[in-house]
Amino acid sequence: MGTVKPLKTGRLAGKRIGILLESDFVEEEIAYYQRRFAEDGADVRLLSRLWGQPSLVFTGHEHRATIEVDDDLEKLDYHDLLQFSALVVPSGMVADRLRYSEDVDHDAPALALLRRAFRIPHLVKAFSCHGLMLVSGAPDLIRERPVTCHNNLVADVRNMGAVYLNQDVVVDRDLVTARTVDHCHLLARTVIERLAVAPQEAA
Repeated sequence: MGTVKPLKTGRLAGKRIGILLESDFVEEEIAYYQRRFAEDGADVRLLSRLWGQPSLVFTGHEHRATIEVDDDLEKLDYHDLLQFSALVVPSGMVADRLRYSEDVDHDAPALALLRRAFRIPHLVKAFSCHGLMLVSGAPDLIRERPVTCHNNLVADVRNMGAVYLNQDVVVDRDLVTARTVDHCHLLARTVIERLAVAPQEAA
């Protein structure tokens, strides 16, 4: 699964979108995001915890396809995040793997990243299917906010204080959620639409 170069023109030209990755990702979903966002001109970056390595290879769930990632999410500080227009937490087991912390009294690096991201209103945060598992350790991030998710996660997001809506896609300002991996095209389209309008229109 190679990198798709962004077009020099397009609605998202000059915008950067980060996709969080770990093993047991859904191959077709990640490939779709890479292609679709690049078609509109976005610079798409795959982000993961690299555990001090220059890069790591992650394996997909269905076809055992591999992707090499060399962007370390632990190195993204607040200033670096300001260079991104959107972060996507995909389906599969990505969120569950990224929420691991060796020290249970401290946030996993990916959750710490999302805490910073939620302090940036113009940065779109998008979660597909089981993606909201990643914020289970920080329920304040989605408390009282409307979301959708996989049916298996509904009780969890309600326990986190979120307002579950029985819809395929839910948009609440900078938060975009999609029900399942089968709705990844709707999530991608929604993210593109949010990024393609002026900030005041997206509010």
